[in-house]
Amino acid sequence: MATYHLTIPLSEQDVEQLTIGDVVYITGKAFTCRSRLHRWVLEEGHPLPVDTTDRNVLIHVGPIVLPEGDGWKLISFMPTSSIRFEKWGARSVDEWGLRMIVGKTTMGEETMAMMVKNKCVHVSPQCVSPNAWVDSIRIEDVKLFHELGTIEATWHMDVHELGPFVVDIDCKGNNLYKNHESEVNERRDQALKELGIEPDFQYTKLY
Repeated sequence: MATYHLTIPLSEQDVEQLTIGDVVYITGKAFTCRSRLHRWVLEEGHPLPVDTTDRNVLIHVGPIVLPEGDGWKLISFMPTSSIRFEKWGARSVDEWGLRMIVGKTTMGEETMAMMVKNKCVHVSPQCVSPNAWVDSIRIEDVKLFHELGTIEATWHMDVHELGPFVVDIDCKGNNLYKNHESEVNERRDQALKELGIEPDFQYTKLY
């Protein structure tokens, strides 16, 4: 396991060196995206209101942001579960030129295959602490605020040493969660056997 401090925009070489389990901090320009923006662009045909040439990191998050003077103040920031967006994952990587997606949990086979093809990775937070990153993020702008609402709008951020994040999908086709799942299932079967519990037992239902 290695630790990397990367500057956005990320290059192909930046992500090719990453492997599952590595720790990453990122500095530069990123943007947020949730379900409504995916649908707005990829299903409804609107243009993506982001230039990903210098902002090729997407964060699956709906930050809590309040107006402050002529700008915005970030109150809370916690990436959400990426598997929710698998329907659009491969297309977003391909059509938006992404090199990194930040979010919790994992993504599916189609997105993983596109990450291998286009050299993109997925990273997850090491912890769940909504206020830990506030001082590392400056809100630059917001697009589609009125059309999509504060949570689903795309917030444009300038981040500094944002992290730590763990690489859970690399661009070689490896998936940290799948590796853990296999190990957990193996240990579960071993524990059931040692306890004399049949492997097809059912958990107690309380209803």
